[in-house]
Amino acid sequence: MAPRANWKGFLRLSLVTCPVALYPATSDTEKVSFNQINRKTGHRIKYLKVDAETGDEVTSEDIVKGYKVDTDTYIEVTKDELDDIALDSTHTIDIDEFVPKADIDNRYLIRPYYLVPDGKVGHDAYAVIRETIRSMDKVAIGRVVLTNREHIIALEPLESGLMGTLLRYPYEVRSEQEYFDDIQDVKLTKDMLDLAKHIVEKKSGAFEPELFEDHYETALIDLINKKRSGMPIAAKATPKSGGNVINLMDALKKSIANEKDAAPAAKVAKETAKEASKAKKPKKRVEGQREMLLPISGKGGKDAAAKTAKEAPRKATDKPVRAPARAKKAG
Repeated sequence: MAPRANWKGFLRLSLVTCPVALYPATSDTEKVSFNQINRKTGHRIKYLKVDAETGDEVTSEDIVKGYKVDTDTYIEVTKDELDDIALDSTHTIDIDEFVPKADIDNRYLIRPYYLVPDGKVGHDAYAVIRETIRSMDKVAIGRVVLTNREHIIALEPLESGLMGTLLRYPYEVRSEQEYFDDIQDVKLTKDMLDLAKHIVEKKSGAFEPELFEDHYETALIDLINKKRSGMPIAAKATPKSGGNVINLMDALKKSIANEKDAAPAAKVAKETAKEASKAKKPKKRVEGQREMLLPISGKGGKDAAAKTAKEAPRKATDKPVRAPARAKKAG
């Protein structure tokens, strides 16, 4: 099932307008998630909305928004009052200006979206706006209302579409001086910098996100499947601390030696992962955790899986888990 649009409205550049829809470009639904349950009964925990003073449950129609003035005083604001101050950007993304992408500080970036034509009309106007932004090699800055709040959005071409990135307001970004003022000004020798640069060169490569592995997610899936199969869970040994580094130059030299030893194995592992990624047939994107099933490989895998499932004590409602699908490399 295709994801639902977070917003629908119009994209406007001066008098050029087209209907568009805004979709989230990222998703966390494929990650393993947990429910809170009662240890004694195994039942899920249910949360109720209650009055903080009386303890009585409050129905949805009796709940309104309130701005806290002091400990016991709130200014009540109704939905109608909020609708009355709705902005034009509730239904339209107006492009206000064009700026160089390099001018946008990374700290202002929040999250990416895909902006696509909504319906069969307006594709020509959409293409005009997209190609205008592309030809100028700049980013279009506009405004959009999501969850009743206005956001700044930066639009840039991405293949045949537009990617929009929400931006923070200046008051949401903390000054680095609050944190960097106490950093000591140290003098580094040329030899130290040369050794450090050598390490960086050994570790340099292309950005290939399809080779990234979420080790914690993999460990979670392994843990869940072992518990479903009734396998014992061994306690992990606590890693020993490496201790404090006394001599920086010695540490840099040892790092280079370690990199030389690890380089061949790392190169082989990367090439193997890359080949496996190319050979892997594209699969339909898995939405959510419910379809996640860890494949069982090896001779007699299906029979072994059936036997394990039959012997292991588990609830009828238990659902299989598998590793999340890898994201397809862009471009």
